[in-house]
Amino acid sequence: MPPTDHDPTASLHLRVDRGSPVPLYHQLAQQLEAAVTGGALVPGTLLGNEIGLARRLGLSRPTVRQAIQSLVDAGLLVRRRGVGTQVLHAPLRRPLELSSLHDDLEAAGLRPTTRVLRCVTETASPETAAALQLAEGAEVVRLERLRLSHGEPLARLTNHLPAGLLDLASDRLADSGLYGLLREAGITLHSAHQSIGARAATAEEAGLLGEAPGAPLLTMRRLSRDHTGRAVELGSHVYRATRHSFDFQLLARR
Repeated sequence: MPPTDHDPTASLHLRVDRGSPVPLYHQLAQQLEAAVTGGALVPGTLLGNEIGLARRLGLSRPTVRQAIQSLVDAGLLVRRRGVGTQVLHAPLRRPLELSSLHDDLEAAGLRPTTRVLRCVTETASPETAAALQLAEGAEVVRLERLRLSHGEPLARLTNHLPAGLLDLASDRLADSGLYGLLREAGITLHSAHQSIGARAATAEEAGLLGEAPGAPLLTMRRLSRDHTGRAVELGSHVYRATRHSFDFQLLARR
């Protein structure tokens, strides 16, 4: 079947080797993944009909469906009811260093945007006051945001900062990352203690992030300090597990 304008996979040089020990669905999935990560299938592209792809490669429709589903599970594709199967942006691979999600997205060319959910001054909980080294009953700013890239929700960010540390007007928060505002205020982050974990999404988080309730989320808790050792920010964030990974460099113990 000759390539058509309606199926972007028709212009790809897709091949399967029936003599290979690698399952046919996995061979196809690897080639489609390479097309996504290599830019041959750009974000937003709608894939053609599974039947047409199966016919061109001489595969069964269940085999093609399994290949595509594996990429859906990996966060590279999404099935949208009434639309079809669409290419997503590749998951963000973040270095494990003292940087913000906003800065990492900008560095990757992924156009971050922010929706400010809440920005209020409140009495710190005992746990928050202790972490920020504040007196019991001290006031803190509680900041909640939804971080998006190309209009797709990626993370819900919750931060606590000492009251009066800097101006946190909602319009500025929508246009800049928190760490950028800290830098503008002359606050230099020097170190942080960070913990990464995982848990199931609550119904509220699932609604904000476009996931199903109970879907796996990555969690991150970070206490950041400036160059004087002062605690300036306590972050508690949740990330869509299909859209994030953290890179570590490990050294052997001597």
